[in-house]
Amino acid sequence: MSLARVCLSSQKLLAHRNILNICPQLRSVSTTRKNSDVASVERTGEVKKIWVSYGFDTDTDKDDKLHTHLSFFFGISLALMGSIFFIAYAPSDSDWIHREAYLELRRREQEGLPLVDKNYLDVSKIELPSDEELGDTDIII
Repeated sequence: MSLARVCLSSQKLLAHRNILNICPQLRSVSTTRKNSDVASVERTGEVKKIWVSYGFDTDTDKDDKLHTHLSFFFGISLALMGSIFFIAYAPSDSDWIHREAYLELRRREQEGLPLVDKNYLDVSKIELPSDEELGDTDIII
C-alpha cells in the first residue's frame, strides 16, 4: 500500500470521526467494503450511563459524587491540614513554665521568703485519716 493511499484513508477516517462528533444521533453502519454503502441509524431512546457507586450513596450518581467529594475534602483538607496547623502553631508550654518559675523565685526573694516553703500547703486544711481508718496499713515515710 503506498504512502499516498495510507494518508488518504487516514484523512477519510478523521473526516468520518468529525461527522460523528457533530451529529451524535447518526451512526454509520457498514457491512461492505465500499465506503459509499453506508446506512444511518437514529437513536430512539436515551442511553443510560453505567454507574458504579463510590459507596457513599447508592441511590443517585450526583449524591454519591457529592458525598464522596465532601468527605474527602473535609477528611483530608481540613482534618489533616488543620491538625498540622494546630501542631505547628501550638504554644510551647515549656517556655511558659520556665518564665513563671523565674518570676515566682524573684518574687519570693524580694519578699524574703524561702524559695521552697516546707509547708507548701496549709497544714490546717489537710485532712488525714484517723488511726482507726488506717488500721494495719503500713506507712512508709
